Amino acid sequence: MVLAKTFHAKLWTGHLNSSCFPDTYFKDIIPLSLQAYDTSPFWLRFSKTCQMMHSFAHFPLQNPCSTIFSGSLSLLAYKRITGPKILYCHTPPRLLYDQRDFYIRQTAFINRPAMMALMYLYKKAYEDAFRSMDLIIANSKNVQNRIKHYLSADSVVVYPPCDVTGFKWLGQEDYYLSTARPDLLKRVDVIVKAFLEMPDKKLVVVSGGSELERIREMAQDAQNIYILGWVDEMQLARLTGKCIAAIYIPRDEDFGMSPVESMAAGKPVIGVAEGGLFETVKHGETGILINAFPSYEDVIQAVRQMTPARAKEMRRACEKRALKFGIDVFEKQIRSIL
Repeated sequence: MVLAKTFHAKLWTGHLNSSCFPDTYFKDIIPLSLQAYDTSPFWLRFSKTCQMMHSFAHFPLQNPCSTIFSGSLSLLAYKRITGPKILYCHTPPRLLYDQRDFYIRQTAFINRPAMMALMYLYKKAYEDAFRSMDLIIANSKNVQNRIKHYLSADSVVVYPPCDVTGFKWLGQEDYYLSTARPDLLKRVDVIVKAFLEMPDKKLVVVSGGSELERIREMAQDAQNIYILGWVDEMQLARLTGKCIAAIYIPRDEDFGMSPVESMAAGKPVIGVAEGGLFETVKHGETGILINAFPSYEDVIQAVRQMTPARAKEMRRACEKRALKFGIDVFEKQIRSIL
């Protein structure tokens, strides 16, 4: 969205659910959607990934002066588009590379052959498309390292645009906040388990994902844990602005915008010492970074250390740190490169 506004460009997406966005969200940018889930052949309906692959592979022919691809499936449209091609890479698909074995283990044994066949086809298509790009931009040094390791390619780093003006300090109430999407890589279950052991501390969990119902079941008898699921932008800003601190411990996160948004609100982050959080959170200054493979005991210890008083002491450092990742910084850097 920010890229489209910066360059007054057309914005294409694989699928658009308009009901997920406020009426004024896109303003003067009207997204063009392939509506992949509605238009793909019926024999691909078993997999949303396959539907997306098919839709981008059959992208409408285009002849722009240049194209920026963002998203691990979008670049599969490369054969249908002429001119210079730039990839703003949020990560090489984790399903295919650094988390391949993890995802295979999560798949039922009987489904693994089909899963691995799909991964083989996806990987070949992705790497063919990747090699057609004229410039690779990584969204973090962490992603830059993955690109070099798995694809033997060079890239430049431009951190993604974070809306740091949309999050502000609104005071301090008696709860900690988890904003990570509850899915297999985000480890929200570890956070919930920690608070089950700390009935004197309150936790609010926002966002939705594949593990949301399991998280709800874990916390169903807890009086100190509130699972809200998806919330709108105003409620998210309010919850962030009033918490003690945010807790965000995903597995080797690509970059992670949530910690930056928390710091913009003057809230320190209890994070994990790996991935993109090394590039955003300063241990001891704007948060606490715990073990790379955190147990619930590690989370408990960090929460005990991050008292309301200590969190307030970090407020100014957090607000200052967040400014390094603002939209204005992104626009200046991306223009200087492109």
